[in-house]
Amino acid sequence: MLGLGELPDEISRTLEDLVKAGCSMLTLGQYLQPSKQHLQVERFVPPEEFDNWRKNALKIGFSQVASGPFVRSSYHAKELFHTMQIK
Repeated sequence: MLGLGELPDEISRTLEDLVKAGCSMLTLGQYLQPSKQHLQVERFVPPEEFDNWRKNALKIGFSQVASGPFVRSSYHAKELFHTMQIK
């Protein structure tokens, strides 16, 4: 989830840590404030940036990546899982 004030180097380190821990599938989406009682959105991440993070994640070792403003953890989860099974 992006848009809560994270810095690019923090995202990069987190992705690297996930790969090192054995994670092979990744979803990145935009944080949207569900109510006034929740944290505010710090910034809206442009679609191009999500695409850049997807490319970077694949380059460093993720097998499957779904990355975009409307992506959620369940986003096409079945399809992503089956794609990994085929490889």
